[in-house]
Amino acid sequence: MFSTDIIYEVVTFSIGDTKSGTKMGKLQLKDPKTGEFLNCILWEEALNRIDSKLFRTGNELKIVSGSFNEKYNNCLVSSLELIKEAKTGLDKQEQENSYNELISYINKIENNDLKNFVLDIYEKNREKILISPAAKLMHHNYIGGLLVHTLECVKYAESNLQNFFQRVNKDEVFAACLLHDIGKIFEYTIDTESGLIDYDENFRKEWVSHSQYGFSICMLAGFKRVAKMIAAHHARAEWGAIIDLNEKDLEPYVYLIHHIDDLSAKFGKTNVAMLG
Repeated sequence: MFSTDIIYEVVTFSIGDTKSGTKMGKLQLKDPKTGEFLNCILWEEALNRIDSKLFRTGNELKIVSGSFNEKYNNCLVSSLELIKEAKTGLDKQEQENSYNELISYINKIENNDLKNFVLDIYEKNREKILISPAAKLMHHNYIGGLLVHTLECVKYAESNLQNFFQRVNKDEVFAACLLHDIGKIFEYTIDTESGLIDYDENFRKEWVSHSQYGFSICMLAGFKRVAKMIAAHHARAEWGAIIDLNEKDLEPYVYLIHHIDDLSAKFGKTNVAMLG
């Protein structure tokens, strides 16, 4: 039964068009006590009345008025109340600190051509890198999330692969960690006021995915082993991988970035609500 006492956590929010040409909001909420999800619809009239900042991922909300279906897993929302506002992500000093730490890892790359290649990408795109999320929903989906995710990847590589660096090229592993998601700075947009994340349609017109972007720029620069690690980091073709790790006779280094990336995505800070 509907109760205004339940405090929900915002999971994701998006706005689309109806067949009649009006706006429609899709809001997914989660009950933190039960883990159950509630899918909500907001018509244009409600969207015009509600401050978009309420829809920030991690915000805690109450439904003031709405119509539920029989199973109480869908709701047509008319009014919401903000209970607790979530952080939008890293503050400016945290962004600067994380960026500078990433630069220190770039400087650990001993191959000057590779180091300068990665450094040039970071310096040219510094402002985008500072604020970019690492995902829309799945992990590190907040301002500066890509910084945090990338740092976790290079730190996992440095601390856990010491015994393997005699068999793999440390410079190439660091470069692949630093660039595997660099396409996300173009793939996603983020509103620095509301923290809301969306896909950049212009990117999707030119590129298949951020993986394709990272793979392509590394191949064009001649860093083919780095490109192959990036190509495989989503593991399966149906998940967006260019190299499917189910293929036979792949060289061992091709698997590395997938496992490092997966560790960060699963055990790292998964959403803005976990920032403190």
